[in-house]
Amino acid sequence: MSKVYFIENVKSDYDQLGKDALLLLKKVVAETGHRFDKEVPIKVHFGEKGNKTFIPAACYDETINYLKEKGVSPSYIETNVLYRGSRTTTEVHLETAKAHGFNQIPIIIADGDIGTEYNEIEIGKEYLKSCKIGKAYGNYGQFIVMSHFKGHIEAGFGGALKQLAMGFAARGGKLEQHSGISPVVKAEKCVSCGICVNKCNYGAIEIMDFAVIDSSKCIGCAGCIAVCPTGAIRNTWTGSHFLEKLSEYAYGASKDKDNIYIAFVHNITQECDCAGMHMEPITGNIGVLASKDPVALDTACLELVQKNSGELLFDKGRTSLRHAEKIGLGTMDYELIQI
Repeated sequence: MSKVYFIENVKSDYDQLGKDALLLLKKVVAETGHRFDKEVPIKVHFGEKGNKTFIPAACYDETINYLKEKGVSPSYIETNVLYRGSRTTTEVHLETAKAHGFNQIPIIIADGDIGTEYNEIEIGKEYLKSCKIGKAYGNYGQFIVMSHFKGHIEAGFGGALKQLAMGFAARGGKLEQHSGISPVVKAEKCVSCGICVNKCNYGAIEIMDFAVIDSSKCIGCAGCIAVCPTGAIRNTWTGSHFLEKLSEYAYGASKDKDNIYIAFVHNITQECDCAGMHMEPITGNIGVLASKDPVALDTACLELVQKNSGELLFDKGRTSLRHAEKIGLGTMDYELIQI
């Protein structure tokens, strides 16, 4: 059984949310004897351009100041997204982050300018033998993973596991979770410019009447998706066992890392912060939770949301939780300790 600490907070007071997160961080540190490294990145989600319900930058101020007082050098860390949007490349990703107020500390985009830099982490699990994790994550032994718990169309919910799985994965790792391995070309949008051919280091693309990808040569780095000027190259989003692969990527991302996990259960929307639009919450605010166990944390968040709403919201995500427990990432058996 894992301990999950909880502070109830139903108000939209972001200064207080930040104070609650710090109180829980201190509680986890005191209860577990956690010792910080000299450099500790904070894993966050900056929100897609147009999104209004991501967790604001002000909620991280207290944690940042605390780390600095402890002699720790903090930074934000993220990876580029798989789809085309305001966080597809490092250049636009940084612009979006700063426009959303994330300018207190340095920002690290872990998988390089277009999301193709990664370390291969061996895991040897049921669906995946290894994971493509953003290269810069390998420079650190621990992270404070701060997630916004809300819905997600494919994953059921987005929380600590998704922050690890998608948030730590390089672009090719995201592709690997969502689909088989190779992206596809939409012929009517392809202008045969050859940019993708020049980008591919594996000879997997050739120009015929339009660009054609040889799946036997493609390694799934998804660099072609990032550089295509017309958006003709895309993921198919039709892969099998996505929920289990997500758990296995979360396992790979946290392997040999000494992390603390904090979740804001506020602005609970049907879709995730990757949606570049305004969304209305579908149930009331609940509070802030923290744990050293990401599986226990997500389970507690899910069950609090379901209890609060009176509905089985986001229950699809239990498949990921069960598989995460099965492969040894954590436990769904938790003790909820209200502060």
